[in-house]
Amino acid sequence: MILYHAGKEIVEFPEIRKSKYTKDFSWGFYCTNHFSQAVRWANRGKGAPIINYYSYEPTDNLSILKFEHMTDNWLDFIANCRSGGTHPYDIVEGPMANDTIWNYVNDFLTGRISRKQFWVLAEYRHPTHQISFHTLSALHCLTFDRSDIVYDKTGTK
Repeated sequence: MILYHAGKEIVEFPEIRKSKYTKDFSWGFYCTNHFSQAVRWANRGKGAPIINYYSYEPTDNLSILKFEHMTDNWLDFIANCRSGGTHPYDIVEGPMANDTIWNYVNDFLTGRISRKQFWVLAEYRHPTHQISFHTLSALHCLTFDRSDIVYDKTGTK
């Protein structure tokens, strides 16, 4: 399987970096299998939009959590991770809480909306895909293929 990592630099050797804010699946190295999503992300902000391409070959000895769809378990997992919680998984894959959905998750976390209201708001939103690598063993499943500068031809950023 081919995965894409969007950014402003070539990432031949992926690494897990802790940052000020945790992401949907906590700290990790994030990729997607949606090329168009990677292009949109790479074209945000200043600098050359770089797409890094990786071959992905998971091994049987890894602990992998996969969310096929947005579910209550997915929402609870993201809420925990976005609140600073961690997890025992090497790899986590599933829908991404894009900006709109993240606003709903944040409203849920702060108690501004209930779980039921979250699902009503999120019902017609089509989440994107993400896969995150959280351990060195997980990163060894990625083989760097190449990087390209790819501008968003749709005009959306």
